[in-house]
Amino acid sequence: MKIVESPFDMQAAADDLRAAGRRIGFVPTMGNLHEGHLSLIRIARKQANAVVVSNFVNPAQFGPGEDFDSYPRTFEADCALCEREGVDLVFHPTAGTMYPPDSSVIVAEQSLSRTLCGASRPGHFDGVCTVVAKLFHIVLPHLAVFGEKDGQQLRIIRRMVRDLHIPVEIVPGPTVRESDGLALSSRNQYLTAEQRPQALCLRRALDEAERLFAAGERDPSVLEAAMRAVIAREPDARIDYASIVDDESLQPLDCPIVRPALAALAVWVGAPRLIDNTVLKG
Repeated sequence: MKIVESPFDMQAAADDLRAAGRRIGFVPTMGNLHEGHLSLIRIARKQANAVVVSNFVNPAQFGPGEDFDSYPRTFEADCALCEREGVDLVFHPTAGTMYPPDSSVIVAEQSLSRTLCGASRPGHFDGVCTVVAKLFHIVLPHLAVFGEKDGQQLRIIRRMVRDLHIPVEIVPGPTVRESDGLALSSRNQYLTAEQRPQALCLRRALDEAERLFAAGERDPSVLEAAMRAVIAREPDARIDYASIVDDESLQPLDCPIVRPALAALAVWVGAPRLIDNTVLKG
């Protein structure tokens, strides 16, 4: 496995892989790898014969007061996991190479990014789109794998690729969960022993929405109220949003659900802000 730090060296390596007829599968990460990331690497390995993983904590997607400085960085352990999974190259740039001091160009999505996390984290998805666009131009992948846990991000990246005609296939990876249902996240490690069981309220809230939907409930406000009621039982849980939105446009629904809808949550459990989602369809 090769570790590459320079964008120019990464582009040259990608050119060599393509010239050799290799199909490049790409998994962008911010490091601190866990089983969720490894599941995406395995998907890339099945669909490509060269796998590149980026390991870069992107400052552009963190807002003021967020956890950029404290975000866990475990590069050596991450590389060991990548090597175990058969990754060919790890791209590990610095912030200075990705964002020169006089950088003045960003990529901004202006519809899907206005709701859910985009409403409470202004500028977050501008940072996501900008860094992913840069990474696509540097890694030159045929396909890129993104986790379904970050449901809004997945839909925004799909839209960016479509609208900008970027020749990269976007492959979704199912959410990976702990045995008790908590979605894997690097931020789970911030939970205290008392908060960890309370964090299961996200999964329980989604389960309740799915149960009601399967029983025939189609009123988004009823489903949202049911999710909020589940979360409100936990003393350390504070809701950012508990929303039912259109699965394609991510716009709030004010009428009965007649097409696939996304039930999406963002909840602080103590200090960590956790997200989860499920698609309601049937």
